[in-house]
Amino acid sequence: MLDAQVSLCMNQYTVVLEPDEDSPEWWAGAPSVVRCDDGTFYLAARMREGRSPRGRRGYEVRILRSQDGLGFEAVCSIRREDVPIGGFERPAILRDARTGLFKLYLCGPWQDGPWSILKLDDVADPRDFRAATCRPVLTAEASGLAGPHQFKDPFILYTRNRYHMLVIGTDEVERTYHFASDDGDRWRSTTEGPAFDCASWHDFYTRPACLLPVGVGYLFVYEGSHVTWPDPSYNIATGLAFTTDLRSFTDLTPDAPILQSTTPGAYHTWRYSHWLWVGEELWVYAEVARPNNTNEIRLFRLPKQP
Repeated sequence: MLDAQVSLCMNQYTVVLEPDEDSPEWWAGAPSVVRCDDGTFYLAARMREGRSPRGRRGYEVRILRSQDGLGFEAVCSIRREDVPIGGFERPAILRDARTGLFKLYLCGPWQDGPWSILKLDDVADPRDFRAATCRPVLTAEASGLAGPHQFKDPFILYTRNRYHMLVIGTDEVERTYHFASDDGDRWRSTTEGPAFDCASWHDFYTRPACLLPVGVGYLFVYEGSHVTWPDPSYNIATGLAFTTDLRSFTDLTPDAPILQSTTPGAYHTWRYSHWLWVGEELWVYAEVARPNNTNEIRLFRLPKQP
């Protein structure tokens, strides 16, 4: 039922953020969203230009604010030269469950080395995030795992009295790894290997997008690509899985992705999605490909199941 409902809503969306230049390879994407108790939304997005070498094109993590989740205004900018760092990919923004302060995680090639998960100092207002406070909180060297040589694109959720991070770990391919933390700063792996591995249509990359609490467990939104797809490093689609314990995952879309761009260009990319309940609806923010080979952030709204 959810598969049919998701597919039905894919042609109905609101454009939340466009790239700064409407030219191929310029992207606005990698959304991470937090909704406060008063209904205010904050969106962290990665802005990407098309001129630098691949892997170094993310020039800014932009923080935007909205009263309704539809129209956003920029309130903070973390630029790559301010850290400094070679480039950014997906950020993660959330609120501390105990202090109410906002947390912001980044990822990039720390000190020109391997990609690592980074964090800024917590703040009471997202306008006050400062690039100068950026520091690594998860590196391949300190992870305790033998496989991945770098980490990127965290999704972080506070649940079961701990912070849980699903993150891309890269060796020859990109796989999903799971770390946990009591404070959001010190992380430890929950498994000795990938938490959700490459298989079937996602046999080239298998990456985490989101964990959505759904009663007795969690809907795990993942993304990936097939080795035969054109440019599978960037031609990314989305699938669904389910877990009750955050350790064992059941693939709900093993044969084919459930979500691809309905406005493809060179890529059918539909990725970096963040799913959250808003009243009686399920809101999904995602980075989606446009016909001219640019990407934008779109909001999709699904009615809650009866």
